[in-house]
Amino acid sequence: MCNKYAEENMIQIQKTTLEFLADLKRHNDREWFLKNRKRYDDARLNFESFVQNIINRTAEFDPDVRGLDVRSCTYRIYRDIRFSNDKTIYKTHMGAFIVRGGKKNGDKYAGYYFHVEPGNSMIAGGAYMPPKPWLSAIRDKIDEEGEKLNEIISREDFVACFIKLEGDKLKTAPKGYPKDHPYIELLRLKSFLAAGSISDAAVTSRHCLNYVIDACRAMKPFNDFLNDY
Repeated sequence: MCNKYAEENMIQIQKTTLEFLADLKRHNDREWFLKNRKRYDDARLNFESFVQNIINRTAEFDPDVRGLDVRSCTYRIYRDIRFSNDKTIYKTHMGAFIVRGGKKNGDKYAGYYFHVEPGNSMIAGGAYMPPKPWLSAIRDKIDEEGEKLNEIISREDFVACFIKLEGDKLKTAPKGYPKDHPYIELLRLKSFLAAGSISDAAVTSRHCLNYVIDACRAMKPFNDFLNDY
């Protein structure tokens, strides 16, 4: 292991963080949460420390995320239940979107998403439901440079982490594009997402940080393509 990263690689997601989230799923109410506030604070600090290391390491090859503070990228544990039929108060995962300017810019730029949840942890990225002007720009770029995007998502390092693109699709060709367009499957996408699952054993291992950084490095050309508009 490179000595440069020896200390950073001691940073890992603790099993107690997953245990807290699993218990929160079983006891999703304010009284239980207040009794277990110390466990939550410990889990949050563990997650934030890990995410700050992702930011620092990713900034070495992606200048767009240099200088980001972890608090600008992580999401609150509290759910917005105002318009939801599900009235459970707390999220049962911890997530962070590492993107230019922080998570508030998730509707403007593609970035890197890290998610910790028992049985459902992941590293992901791309653009989720980009607003119409951005989506139109992405489709114009695919129309002109679709082969470049195909090459990016077919690269060995990308496929090893993410396999394929995900996201809802139109049932037919978007307006202005023929149904037999050579990149019709890409043009039909309404989101441009890549996600790779991480097992509980892997996410709590001392190797997880290096794996996440490798995945972010593989993701960068994909994000660059989406952000070039």
